[in-house]
Amino acid sequence: MNGADYIPRPDHGAAWLTGASSGIGKAVAARMVEDGWTVYITARSEDKLNEMAADVAKGSNGKLIAAPGDVTDPEAMKAIVERIDAAEGLALAILNAGVYIPLPANEFTVEAAKKHFDVNLQGVVNGLVPAMQSMLARHTGCLALVSSVAGYRGLPKSGAYGATKAALINMAESLAFNLYPEGVRISLICPGFVETDATAVNDFEMPFLMQPNEAADRIVDGLKTRKFEITFPRRFAYMLKAFRFLPAKTYIWLGRKVLGMDKG
Repeated sequence: MNGADYIPRPDHGAAWLTGASSGIGKAVAARMVEDGWTVYITARSEDKLNEMAADVAKGSNGKLIAAPGDVTDPEAMKAIVERIDAAEGLALAILNAGVYIPLPANEFTVEAAKKHFDVNLQGVVNGLVPAMQSMLARHTGCLALVSSVAGYRGLPKSGAYGATKAALINMAESLAFNLYPEGVRISLICPGFVETDATAVNDFEMPFLMQPNEAADRIVDGLKTRKFEITFPRRFAYMLKAFRFLPAKTYIWLGRKVLGMDKG
């Protein structure tokens, strides 16, 4: 089977979800349990993960299994994949862990940028590599990288965050060329603004703001299709995609006007 046509199902094996203890990840975990998945949930807080696993409704076809770990630790991520393969086998990996710190130019520091790169980019790679090797060995599986519409073009205060998300878009597109012939699907998830602790720090109006459960439905339902890219809300995402056709100078000028950043 061409990997582009693969649709993961609970009977194919287990799912693995990073960044599972809050926000979009927590909502995705709840939705996947409803659909009958066994989901290994990863985050740094073992207590939160155990609490989530214990809260799964009785009678549910699915279950959550705590697999605590820090995505910045490649050996820990490898061990989780090996644990899943030794049990049910890994059918779906949703690499969702990420951080967001708003960084205007006068607050842009090496330390803040490195935190974004370590978690949002290298942290994804640390989980991606063992998951991808596992799926390539079996010639089946689905890898889902959670990026953002902030990766489409540069946005104010997102110099580090947007850079990591743009890199994930490029990474997913690049890997698809070789993964598809091997029977492995790779999907790209690009949410817009979702009401979470991360977006709570924003001091501006967020267009088309969604709730985590809405985002989870879009993600899980999207993975049941053969889409390469799952992006939402569509009006906002397509507007940002359209901006990619503008020359950079025009885009920056227009953005400053729209956001009221020009004082003169």
